[in-house]
Amino acid sequence: MPYDAKLDECLFSKPYEYEGGKIIVSIYSYNKGMKKLQIARENINAEGESRFAKLGRMTKDEAVAVLPLIQEAIGHMG
Repeated sequence: MPYDAKLDECLFSKPYEYEGGKIIVSIYSYNKGMKKLQIARENINAEGESRFAKLGRMTKDEAVAVLPLIQEAIGHMG
């Protein structure tokens, strides 16, 4: 069965914004299935547009800021 974006439901999403971009913590459920945590990074380019980037490594400040969002997201996983 190929991926169908219409079946991908975002149940929770909250960003941590910093200078130059943001890290978004989300909970998704595909086709009413298991709820899964997603952590994504978006960087702001020189034109002020948001671009998806690989999350990769986080600084200590980023990890400390994102941890409460992860804990809140886990609360939405039931």
